[in-house]
Amino acid sequence: MLKRHSFIMTSLFAFAFFFLHFSMSSCKIYRFSDVSIPDTIKTVNVRFVENRARIVNPQLSPRLTDRLRQKIVSQTRLTQVNNDNADYDIAAEIRDYSVTTTGVSDNPGTGRQQVSSNRLTVSVYILRTNQRDNTTKEYNVSRSFDFSSSISLQQAETNLLDDMVRNLADEIFNQIFSEW
Repeated sequence: MLKRHSFIMTSLFAFAFFFLHFSMSSCKIYRFSDVSIPDTIKTVNVRFVENRARIVNPQLSPRLTDRLRQKIVSQTRLTQVNNDNADYDIAAEIRDYSVTTTGVSDNPGTGRQQVSSNRLTVSVYILRTNQRDNTTKEYNVSRSFDFSSSISLQQAETNLLDDMVRNLADEIFNQIFSEW
């Protein structure tokens, strides 16, 4: 009986130790529910994302605007309004949309080097104004998307647009509300 009691006590101690260790651990799993919004903030106005980049993808601005609005409304308690009286006013603009070479390989037939992969980089500037306390915060988000040099930029844009919109909206959301 004493051995059984000792085994149970040791097991409970081990369980408690591991439970406390992992619950107090500095590692934190971030979820979209980990947003940080003051209780006084009830409404948000997400303005149309302007495209001020040298190269303009005409589909990116409207799709990014819609995705960001949907994400904020579905994953926060904020209500989207379309007026200047919103508690949070979010303005954004695409400032860079550029393609660079990321990979070069030797052409076996000619012995010359040729481009093998490209990278499309999109950078967005965000300004969040808290109209309750008249403060602003600025954020910059930049994401890169690789594609084969065997396809044109237009083909790459078609293939990558959904990923661009999703990744940029996620990154903007995280910057604004989780401030990571």
